Amino acid sequence: MVTIQKSEEVGQTWPAMVAPFNKIRAYALQDEGADTVEANERLDLPVDSRDYRQCAEVLFDLGLCKVRVISNNPGKLRALEEAGLEIVERVSIEVAPSKSAARYLQTKKEKLGHLLTSQDLSQ
Repeated sequence: MVTIQKSEEVGQTWPAMVAPFNKIRAYALQDEGADTVEANERLDLPVDSRDYRQCAEVLFDLGLCKVRVISNNPGKLRALEEAGLEIVERVSIEVAPSKSAARYLQTKKEKLGHLLTSQDLSQ
């Protein structure tokens, strides 16, 4: 079984029309040199506003309480465990990053603790 978490929208707790505007503002700050975390912080927005409780609820409703999770995000793993799921295995997602993605992934690794091990992110 595969469940997919909808990607968060920057400012998703605000009216729907505001979220895309905030995403554009965050991208503009990144174009000026801010990383993804700095851009959201400068806009006074959450760095990651996703809520994994719904994912856990769906899995419980399907009778699952033990899962393999495909993710490099330790926050996601923690949230699913806190929701009561037992994570029996974490499957890493790692591919060679493009030049444009290397800085983004490095930020995720350094500032958010993402579990990236084999990638050369110094491009």
